[in-house]
Amino acid sequence: MTKKRKKILSLSAVMSLTLLLAACSNAPVTKHSTGLWDHYIVYNFSQFIIWLSNHIGGYGMGIIVFTLIIRVLLLPLMFYQTKMMMKTQELTPKLKALQKKYSSRDRESMLKMQEESRKLYKEAGVNPMASMLPLIIQLPIMWALYQAIWRTPELKQGTFLWMQLGHLDPYYVMPILAALFTFISSWLSMASMPEKNGMTTAMTWFMPVMVFVMALGFSSAITLYWVVSNAFQVVQTLLIQNPFKIRREREEKQRAERHRKRKLEKAKRRAYQSRRK
Repeated sequence: MTKKRKKILSLSAVMSLTLLLAACSNAPVTKHSTGLWDHYIVYNFSQFIIWLSNHIGGYGMGIIVFTLIIRVLLLPLMFYQTKMMMKTQELTPKLKALQKKYSSRDRESMLKMQEESRKLYKEAGVNPMASMLPLIIQLPIMWALYQAIWRTPELKQGTFLWMQLGHLDPYYVMPILAALFTFISSWLSMASMPEKNGMTTAMTWFMPVMVFVMALGFSSAITLYWVVSNAFQVVQTLLIQNPFKIRREREEKQRAERHRKRKLEKAKRRAYQSRRK
């Protein structure tokens, strides 16, 4: 799967989540709720947030701490995803070379390009689909958290700072912060890429805009979750996918490779001159 296709798949997953959230039930979830989803997942999510809220100073803080717990639990998956993404980024120049080598669109050339691409992935220990696993796992968690907040009267009626959690942020601070942290996170992720194109640049801007527009229609409780989650993502990226460190290491590796090639060329010239004498 190409990087472009994976980005399209990621965007499709986010849009699918949006549709699911828009179509989900608005009925309050209580201990009398039935069914695997409502009773065992959404209800327990809501009760855990309420328990946290009662012990650490309000529903807003309960949502913040719950979000941080979820993000910490997902760290191993995110680390795995980051590792796969970094390996894939390093393969980008070689994959582009293959595309140039097999630029013809006939069936034989396409099959050869696919075969050599698979070899590259295998040699690098990269599964192109593996990087999608954390996103697939996160979607039901995000959906359950959304419903736990939206369908629990206590959480909807609670307050935090200037906000009533069940209503829109009157000053649009949370939607702006959610979009800002999304942009910073996207920019940091893209900054480590060895090569950039129009698609990656567009995604860097499109995702924050989409988050901002969606946040305008969601309650303050949901946008608070997004702000905390995206801020955590920024810190996580700086810790395990620091683009400045990656670029510095890549440049050092390239300098070492250029130095090795220069020494090899000098050795060849000396050997050639020795033979002529």
